[in-house]
Amino acid sequence: MAFRKDFLWGGATAANQCEGAWDRDGKGVSCADICTGGSRISPKRITPVLEEGTFYPSHEAIRHYDRFREDIALFAEMGFKCYRFSIAWTRIFPNGDEAEPNEAGLRHYEEVIDECRKYGIEPLITISHYEVPFGLTKKCNAWASREMIGYYLNFCRAIFTRYKGKVRYWLTFNEINSLTAPMGAFLNAGLLKDLTNPTVFTQQADDPQERFQALHHMFVASALAVKLAHEIDPEYRVGNMMLYSASYPLTCEPKDVIRNQQYNQEMNYYCTDVQARGIYPSYAPRIWREKGITVEMEPGDEEILRQGTVDFITFSYYMSSCQSADSAKMGAGNLLGGTANPYLKASDWGWQIDPEGLRYSLNELYDRYQKPLMVVENGLGARDTLEEDGSIHDEYRIDYLRRHIREMALAVEDGVDLMGYTPWGCIDLVSASTGEYEKRYGFIYVRRYDDGTGDFARLKKDSFYWYQRVIATNGEEL
Repeated sequence: MAFRKDFLWGGATAANQCEGAWDRDGKGVSCADICTGGSRISPKRITPVLEEGTFYPSHEAIRHYDRFREDIALFAEMGFKCYRFSIAWTRIFPNGDEAEPNEAGLRHYEEVIDECRKYGIEPLITISHYEVPFGLTKKCNAWASREMIGYYLNFCRAIFTRYKGKVRYWLTFNEINSLTAPMGAFLNAGLLKDLTNPTVFTQQADDPQERFQALHHMFVASALAVKLAHEIDPEYRVGNMMLYSASYPLTCEPKDVIRNQQYNQEMNYYCTDVQARGIYPSYAPRIWREKGITVEMEPGDEEILRQGTVDFITFSYYMSSCQSADSAKMGAGNLLGGTANPYLKASDWGWQIDPEGLRYSLNELYDRYQKPLMVVENGLGARDTLEEDGSIHDEYRIDYLRRHIREMALAVEDGVDLMGYTPWGCIDLVSASTGEYEKRYGFIYVRRYDDGTGDFARLKKDSFYWYQRVIATNGEEL
């Protein structure tokens, strides 16, 4: 068998995209809660003041907060060994800066964890997954301020202590490297220039100095969280989580190769070099110089980074792109820039499908860091058709996942130490990038629609039964 016997097959979600109950049981407002619905052609908006009559999908999402037992039972029926989910920071500290945690929030996630353990499902918990308290954005522009390190560690201390002995795996930040691009500024770091007027999500005012300073604060916070976790429970294992945007030179023109190398350094390795190696990479000063920024560090920060390296590396993988030094050749690529690869097809949302790129990515990451890896997001966002008899025939999703799992198996044969695989949106949820329900990823269909209608019923897709067989055979039957 390619995959080891204890391979962690499962699925992944995020609190703000599935829970709903956005203002119940003491929960505060997160940055996700002030984002409107949207679509691929009509981007969502950030509204610092909630608008009456406007649709905010996170407010109800798929009602996982109330139906987590039903959902986890379905995950168990598929045979999940692992469930990756996030803890909403504002359920534990509603404004973000409180001295004491909200007991109702702590109790809720304890119930979720216990429900997983009842079925032998290992919880993999993301501490901060696009869920920055909006109260901290208003107070100090969130991660632009060094104050955030203390607030974050207070959050970590509360959950590390409460769930000691029940959880083994933690991730400090979701897709931390998305902050190297403007799109990550608000959801990932809570950075917002205008606290009065609505902002189109894809047209946020960009401040590279603020983004890279915020990243430094997050690096320090992550390293201190790793140290804190190990002190509270030596059995804890803490990983990073990055968005791996596989990239190739558009041509073999040496200038294209250099441009692609620089893209990979900034997008794919800048953050993980710090979190996994404990030191800023040699190319960091070049990036800072080109952007005209200065990253301010305090005495002792470098030692904190050295002492707080992660135990394992996790990443999302959805797509790849190409890079060219010739701006005239750069066009509409994928979510994070670049240009389209002429050899690849794309999803309905323009994300190019590249299974072989996953094998390439796994080999690149393992060779670079020599730490265990885990693919914690991967999947196909697509429009599903609900048939009259309640069936959903999603062969396109099965084909996508089958091809990616095959490449994972080849990577394992290449020598990669791969811990597990948790495809994204194992149950349909709200899209983070577009704020819509129509873009579905799940093995489980949720009857909820972008016009606000639907009864939230759960229905098994064909992929549900396919993935059940994949897990039962440890990836042998695809």
